[in-house]
Amino acid sequence: MPKFLLSLIFICASTFMWAQDSQQEKLEQRKAQIQQEIRDNEKMLQSVKKQEKSAVNVFMIQANKIKLKEKLINTTARQEKLLSNDMYINQVQVNKLKKELAVLKADYAKMILKSYKSRSEQSRAMFILSSESFLQAYKRAQYLKQYTNFRKNQGLEIQSKTAQLVDFNVKLDGQRQVKKKIIAENQKEKQSLEIEKKEQQKLVNALKKDKNKIIADTRNKQAEAKRIDRQIDRLIREAIAEANRKAAAERAKENPGSTASSAAVSSSKIALTPEGKILAADFKANRGKLPWPVEKGFISLGYGDQPHPLHPSITVHNSGVEITTEQGATARAVFEGEVSSVIVLSPINRAVMIQHGDYFTVYQNLSQVFVSKGEKVSIKQSIGKVRTSGDTGKTIIKFLILQNTSNNNPEGWLQNR
Repeated sequence: MPKFLLSLIFICASTFMWAQDSQQEKLEQRKAQIQQEIRDNEKMLQSVKKQEKSAVNVFMIQANKIKLKEKLINTTARQEKLLSNDMYINQVQVNKLKKELAVLKADYAKMILKSYKSRSEQSRAMFILSSESFLQAYKRAQYLKQYTNFRKNQGLEIQSKTAQLVDFNVKLDGQRQVKKKIIAENQKEKQSLEIEKKEQQKLVNALKKDKNKIIADTRNKQAEAKRIDRQIDRLIREAIAEANRKAAAERAKENPGSTASSAAVSSSKIALTPEGKILAADFKANRGKLPWPVEKGFISLGYGDQPHPLHPSITVHNSGVEITTEQGATARAVFEGEVSSVIVLSPINRAVMIQHGDYFTVYQNLSQVFVSKGEKVSIKQSIGKVRTSGDTGKTIIKFLILQNTSNNNPEGWLQNR
């Protein structure tokens, strides 16, 4: 096989192996992240169980734990598959090196035997002296020199190939041990998952007895959520109208003869200033990369119309996402902007609305607020303390993203976890 083709195959294999290592490293990081989320989830679950406030909350946290374990099993399975592919490539290299080494050793043995038969200095001298001309004698001397160097290089190549073979065998042995460990971990997680599912089913069976109470509670909460959504919509429209009035007044100052200021002021769409356009564009550019509004937690209720986790026949509407977090958690701004409103929803429940150009983020269910209206905030700045319900023991923040008055699904904006 031509050397160029061999080099090309080696480069391709090396590149593929580097890519495999990179993917393996990412999977290992993801696995560590999921394991940390499972530990955080277990901490929340134990806290809720101690309070014994709401079996529904226990169910929600346990359901998330099951999802995380399923993710962990899938990630570990991908690791195993990637490692198997890597081991296959290494085994191919080992087989290739063994064949090359066998050929090199056979050729070297023939050279040594030939050299042994003509080993005397006298026969070498006679080989040169028997030349018919000086030029032929010179060529014969050069040939002998090249032959000696070639034999030396063959020996060095055999040493190099042998060392490579040893390295690949060591790597393969290490990979076999890692694969064995990954398979054992996966099996352990599967057994743990089965136990979690059985506990979950027991809880579901117990909660079926309280169906009427759960349905009544759900309806009350839905009515409360609609009332809050109407209040937020009103405040956003007021903020939009106020911003548009200010913009119209500025334009009137710049153009005194203009009739634009007397035109009807929109309360559904902001007329962005140049600075507002930049901020809105930056916010939009970070779609899928925004930090979560709390450091730890999981989405316990998604956006839009969702089936009730215990009774799928009941539909629950959500204008944002509900994130269950740990007790004492701090809410934080997901992007820089200006506090548009601090809303008192009840004596123990507050919300913060932050404007980012023509986008708004809303943080509901806060027991304390650390910012005030008109204040500029930075990304990840603490804006309040998430409230823990005295009735259920839940610590949940409701998070909304709107463009003007249109709700967006926050899950598409937040970083994947």
